[in-house]
Amino acid sequence: MKLCVAVLLFYMFQVIHGQPDYQGFISIDCGIPLNSTYQDSITNIVYVSDYGFITTGENRIISSDYMEPSLAKRYSNLRFFPHGPRNCYTLRSLVMGNKYLVRASFYYGNYDGLGKPPVFDLYLGTNYWHEVNYSDAGAFNWMDIILVVPTDYLQVCLVNKGMGNPFISGLDLRPLNTTLYPEVNASQSLVLVNSNRFHMGPTDNSIIRYPSDPLDRIWTTYNAIPNCTKISATSPMHNNLRDVYDVPPSVMQNAATVNSSRIDFSWNPSDPSANINSKYFFIFYFAELQHVPSKAVRQFDIIVNNKTWNSRPYTPTFLFANYFSGVVQGMENYSVSLVATKNATLPPILNAMEMYLVKPITAVATDPEDARAMMAIQDNFGVVKNWMGDPCTPKTFIWRGLNCSYPPANPSEIMGLNLSSFGLVGAISTNFRDLKALQYLDLSHNKLSGPIPNFIGELSSLMFLDLSSNDLSGPIPYSLLQRSQNGSLSLRVGGNPNLCGNGTSCRTVRKKINGTLLAAIVVPIVIAITLFVILFLLRQALKGKAKRKATGHEDGSALLGSREFSYKELKHITNNFSQEIGKGGFGPVFLGYLENGNPVAVKVRSESSSQGGKEFLAEAQHLTRIHHKNLVSLVGYCKDRNHLALVYEYMPEGSLQDHLREPLLLVNHSLGSSVFRSPLMLHKVLSICTSPVSQH
Repeated sequence: MKLCVAVLLFYMFQVIHGQPDYQGFISIDCGIPLNSTYQDSITNIVYVSDYGFITTGENRIISSDYMEPSLAKRYSNLRFFPHGPRNCYTLRSLVMGNKYLVRASFYYGNYDGLGKPPVFDLYLGTNYWHEVNYSDAGAFNWMDIILVVPTDYLQVCLVNKGMGNPFISGLDLRPLNTTLYPEVNASQSLVLVNSNRFHMGPTDNSIIRYPSDPLDRIWTTYNAIPNCTKISATSPMHNNLRDVYDVPPSVMQNAATVNSSRIDFSWNPSDPSANINSKYFFIFYFAELQHVPSKAVRQFDIIVNNKTWNSRPYTPTFLFANYFSGVVQGMENYSVSLVATKNATLPPILNAMEMYLVKPITAVATDPEDARAMMAIQDNFGVVKNWMGDPCTPKTFIWRGLNCSYPPANPSEIMGLNLSSFGLVGAISTNFRDLKALQYLDLSHNKLSGPIPNFIGELSSLMFLDLSSNDLSGPIPYSLLQRSQNGSLSLRVGGNPNLCGNGTSCRTVRKKINGTLLAAIVVPIVIAITLFVILFLLRQALKGKAKRKATGHEDGSALLGSREFSYKELKHITNNFSQEIGKGGFGPVFLGYLENGNPVAVKVRSESSSQGGKEFLAEAQHLTRIHHKNLVSLVGYCKDRNHLALVYEYMPEGSLQDHLREPLLLVNHSLGSSVFRSPLMLHKVLSICTSPVSQH
């Protein structure tokens, strides 16, 4: 008893959080209160609420006029969807490549008082399942689909067609062995429309399902054979169809027969979407239920639309199930005849049958890794909007803020995410790292906090990243700084007062003013300062030249007030010049760290540089005398034999050239490409500003 209770509690705990139970079943009663659960008194199946499967919709109870004592509990309520064109349930923790039966159940019961059931579409992932169109407000209806799942999750979507609000009463998922229904594969599914799975029991309107059928298929009584007689087995049945259709003995123990040489009946699919291109898959089940006298013969042919399915006269085996199956082309009506042969002394019999619509799987979904990442991001941040179902397909229902690729025969990939002002709160989700094709990411104007994760710099396709106007803190990852410096990434981090440069000593960075305001304020100031510096340097050069001529002293090293480094010290602080962060006419620029941990930029003269020792010393001398908030400061220099280098303060937000360029760029929303508004003006400005502060 304790074991049973433990198993039941485990079952309930699992499914209530959106997972299959210990049997692999998912059984949802749509419309019951949040987190509630109950056990059905007939099937013993435990039903759970929608919690963990869907975040939209509203619960309703059916009209009291349709509440009957015999009504199953799950049909007394429903969930309807008055908002949005598409609302989706997500069934998780499935086994990719396995077969499943999915059932959607509907009972309108005039819940809205309109007396008119709505008409809407049902999708399974990106593929159209079927139209839901029932005219009888008091009819119980369900649709089954048998399919191979392409991923470890499955989405059932209700789509509004403008003909009333979609609704649903129940949603079930049942695992199947991979050998069952061999007609189902990755490119084709089977859809059961209008409950077309029948047994021939003697009791009208009787239903066989779980636990009699371990797969929980629903078998209803078929009463449309004219002048038929029902017979039943008196001995246990044997099932030799376990690896094909696994028909339960309770279905096969009854059969219909007639007092003539043939059974004739017709079947109408009652499917408004069927046309001449549609295909149906029929399965007929047979088993002999009576002891046949030695001289008696039960032998007949199976004929569908005047085509004989059996190659030789068929005789059913005593107490053993067998079948005949085939595909028929779409028609409005199908005729079925079981005709006794000339040698037969007993009439034909029929035990059960199934009729499925063959549904090709044609739509290509979003790349599974991208889709899983986006669903996890949706869970992380609780984004509602229209974030449900497949992120990219169909195009009509693409998630807000996404930009996807649509290759002809391959899965869609997510190329861009514009989540600016989405109300995102908390740390940047680690699931962004799985969007391998992402080129554009805008997370600006949210309430993101914590550090910028290193993995963002590892997104090799990323060309544009806007993290501005959040509450991010800590150092900017070196990988992002490096890519920003070499021009492979357009990076925006302004408006995060607690962000700082990469290093052990983390100081508050200066806020960046973006856009045209920066261009209007900074550019004129920098040009004016640059002109002033040029005039000042020319004046000092003339005065220095005159003084050296008067004193005969040409060596300017004595005039330097900054720290002098040896070449060995430079190798130590730059880790043997391992991290190059820029390059200019003077030579390469390397990132280094002083003894106190402060980052510096070390500019080393290359052998190919045209700048000699005198020019080098002149530049160092001038920089020791210049101090401005928009110009980097000189920390020191190296003049060790033939080795010449300048050591600058490191600016993590980019060079002066970057600050001048940023307001002059337009970023393409989907690809992150850049164009100059005024290339000529930019060239003139940069040509007078990029030395010596153009490199760090």
